[in-house]
Amino acid sequence: MAADNPLQLSLWSGQGYTPDWQVRISRRARRLSLRVFPGGRVEVVVPPGIGIPAVERFVSRHREWAERRSRELRLQAPQAVDRRPTAVTLGLLDRTWQVEYQSGRSNRAEALPDGLLRVHTTACTDRHVSQALVRWLNREASAHLAGLLEAVSNEVGIDYTRLQLRRQRTRWGSCSTAGTISLNLCLMFQPPAVVRYLMIHELCHRRHMNHSRRYWALVESLEPHWRRLDAELLKGWHHVPAWVFP
Repeated sequence: MAADNPLQLSLWSGQGYTPDWQVRISRRARRLSLRVFPGGRVEVVVPPGIGIPAVERFVSRHREWAERRSRELRLQAPQAVDRRPTAVTLGLLDRTWQVEYQSGRSNRAEALPDGLLRVHTTACTDRHVSQALVRWLNREASAHLAGLLEAVSNEVGIDYTRLQLRRQRTRWGSCSTAGTISLNLCLMFQPPAVVRYLMIHELCHRRHMNHSRRYWALVESLEPHWRRLDAELLKGWHHVPAWVFP
């Protein structure tokens, strides 16, 4: 089983298994964990070397919670279930594109001036559509997040060494001891105020590489409404469509 690849295992064939449950083997994982994504997909992350019986026991303990959470997310964000969307909205830019599909020699998407997002795919499958849209999302993030982070950095007077954009399943951002700020591509789906707060949050780690009282005092001095914005960010996965993580 390849690491970091989603796998479909028939662990629950006799217990009402649904195809929205996946198992992913991850070299980075240190323990078994479970995540419910927008649209209701459930993913079990497994460290290398953990056998199927241990995974089955873990799933059995957490199954009731995961199924309840999955139902909640299906109701809260029904649009996220659509892996071949008819429209895509980027909250950070307050823009919506209508999606048009065409066959092509490669999987790519291009935004046209009339508010149309044309998606070219070699085959109109979930995987091909996702590849095309994620490549487009990466370009949009590169074009907008870098400039926004630089502006916020200048505003608050805290510098950084470089920016790294990543498509992560669990983290919105991070700051390394070397001063590298990592931002999640999924921030493109969040409101501008929330994205600004996340950037302030990470920049403040340039002064305090912890979550001490001094750290939060610095955050509050730069963003007095951080508690409300932090709560919005915790719910931000509701805005992330399913095609981002096929």
